[in-house]
Amino acid sequence: MELQQAINKRRSIRRYLDKVVENEKLEKLIESALLAPSWKNQQTSRYYIVKEKDTLNKLKSYLPNFNQVNTKDAPVLIVTTFVKDNVGFDKEGNPCDELGNGWGCYDCGLQHMNLLLKAEELGLGSLIMGLRDVKSIRSLLNIPDNELMMSIIAIGYPDIDPDMPKRKKVEDIAKIFD
Repeated sequence: MELQQAINKRRSIRRYLDKVVENEKLEKLIESALLAPSWKNQQTSRYYIVKEKDTLNKLKSYLPNFNQVNTKDAPVLIVTTFVKDNVGFDKEGNPCDELGNGWGCYDCGLQHMNLLLKAEELGLGSLIMGLRDVKSIRSLLNIPDNELMMSIIAIGYPDIDPDMPKRKKVEDIAKIFD
């Protein structure tokens, strides 16, 4: 699959087939994520991949009701975090600019896009979610306090093929200075 084809085809998937996602494919998702650029190549993003049924169901219960519905058939949830107070900070621990940990969010987001595009290439669907019960998830997965939780990504074989939602035009969002 060509990159542009993956970009054009990728959608947020909210219904999944009852089919196991192979560990090899999950490893390829993370390998692709790791190829994204990061601040001073520190690669502080972390991934907690949940497939085991009891833990998966518990994790889904920590999502808002609408995302519990959106992920009810998802066989995999990936909780993403990054090590805080590292990316965007100097050696003394001071933020390098007004963004501070926003740079960790940025790096994690770059990795997310690689992961989503690789999922598309592998025939997998995905859905990124931001709303969640951080405290309960941190406890469930033993996520260290020095990591900030970014998102939860549902992964599975799609059971739907949604149309592309309306997108803005380039001239609506960009200014080219000649």
